[in-house]
Amino acid sequence: MRIVIQRVTEAAVCIVGNDAHKDNGHEDRRAIGAGFMILLGVCEEDTQEDADWLVKKVVGLRVFDDENGVMNRSIMEVGGEVLVVSQFTLFASYKKGNRPSWFRAARHEISVPLYEYFCRRLSDELGKPVRTGEFGAMMQVSLVNDGPVTICMDTKNKE
Repeated sequence: MRIVIQRVTEAAVCIVGNDAHKDNGHEDRRAIGAGFMILLGVCEEDTQEDADWLVKKVVGLRVFDDENGVMNRSIMEVGGEVLVVSQFTLFASYKKGNRPSWFRAARHEISVPLYEYFCRRLSDELGKPVRTGEFGAMMQVSLVNDGPVTICMDTKNKE
């Protein structure tokens, strides 16, 4: 699994292009205040153990300022919110030519359950709901990156 974590002051995802996602003519918009915007990609070899490792890292990641302005607090300590959006393009292969291929991204029968599992586990650990995009939908994501602070994690390359 791969994630891109961005510390944000606010973030939102709008589900677009499908009338089923509209409520009284408005697009389905899901937003958070200060916290993490997380893009999540799943590959064929990923398991629940990968998701558990990432959840532990996300919850414990100390990238929020303490009283001295030092990045020393976790999302738990600051009471931040989280928005998770599925992002199969994190597994783009661009070795040949200029058009990426997605052969490394997991099929729906693997990626959907792992995406949902990751979101559930993260919500359980935080003790509050995690906002999500909609798997497989066309989405528009907006955010205000705070810092900017952006961190990439890959369960196959644990640095």
